Amino acid sequence: MSKKIVLTGGGTAGHITPNIALLPRLRQLGYEISYIGSYEGMEKRLLEDFDVPYYGIATGKFRRYFDLKNFTDPFRVLKGYGEARKILKEIKPDIVFSKGGFVAVPVVKAAASLKIPCVIHESDMTPGLANKLCIPSARKVCCNFPETMTTLPPEKAILTGSPIREELAKGNKLAALDLCGFTASKPVLMVIGGSLGAASINQTVREALPKLLDDFQIVHICGREKMDNLLLNQPGYKQFEYLKAELKDIFALADIVVSRAGANAICELLALKKPNILIPLSSKSSRGDQVLNAKSFESQGFSIVIDEDYLSPDLLVEKVHELYFTRQTYIDAMNKSQQTNSIAIITGILEEIVNEGKA
Repeated sequence: MSKKIVLTGGGTAGHITPNIALLPRLRQLGYEISYIGSYEGMEKRLLEDFDVPYYGIATGKFRRYFDLKNFTDPFRVLKGYGEARKILKEIKPDIVFSKGGFVAVPVVKAAASLKIPCVIHESDMTPGLANKLCIPSARKVCCNFPETMTTLPPEKAILTGSPIREELAKGNKLAALDLCGFTASKPVLMVIGGSLGAASINQTVREALPKLLDDFQIVHICGREKMDNLLLNQPGYKQFEYLKAELKDIFALADIVVSRAGANAICELLALKKPNILIPLSSKSSRGDQVLNAKSFESQGFSIVIDEDYLSPDLLVEKVHELYFTRQTYIDAMNKSQQTNSIAIITGILEEIVNEGKA
């Protein structure tokens, strides 16, 4: 009996890559997979390599602050709801799995109106606005942190962890050395600012280069259009806007990592046992979820955390050296963590609901 699933989620890589991580297992289980995202969002680009039918809808953002778009975006959301409803009627999926982001709201609401069951996943410690709007329509809500369970309806909440792409653990160090033009005799620091880049981290790393390059080779994933052309030929420093297939090789090469504290990013670091410094996006420029994620990882002994407000080249250099020389402590803590098999748990939940519907 054929089974159909629609995946949705978008806006940042953290709302997309966990969906991509589920694809191999869903295919093994015999699902026909479709994806609903925004017309031209990052999700459309990231899905291109995976042979999944993609449907674009209109989407608007729900803001907690004044913006002229607050007057037009509700109409975009309503348009997206209508488009999602039409697409879902055409596909007739057995279930929808949402990874969140604003594009997911019209999809989940449209699915609920058509009596299609939805499972949603919340990556952060506290649900974001988009997921808060979706929770009433969901059958189950998966989450990453034990602390999150207390904020969700008890009959819906399941602690699953975040799906991590299995191929990330299969990187080739030699391929990464070749790609970066690095030597095998000097440790490698990987800097990753999130899918949208991070201006303050990028700037601080570049200002700290003279001191960092004494002891480390640096591979810097800096975000779209964030390359520094004056540093393209700097020995020991390699920049990329974004990496797809080669990311697993760079992870294999990295001895230590400096990263934002998005939930998906830190779950990847934990799964790969990479000692890390987290520089969460401050609560001044976000809802503060990264600060909470980072605190949780720091308290479990997985990470060093630097407050972005106090970030400076000297502090970064000091903490990078501290992390490198104590890296085994962090690896040991991560090895003791009870990593849940999130892909198996999430697909098990989906199977249960689909089989129930077909019974």
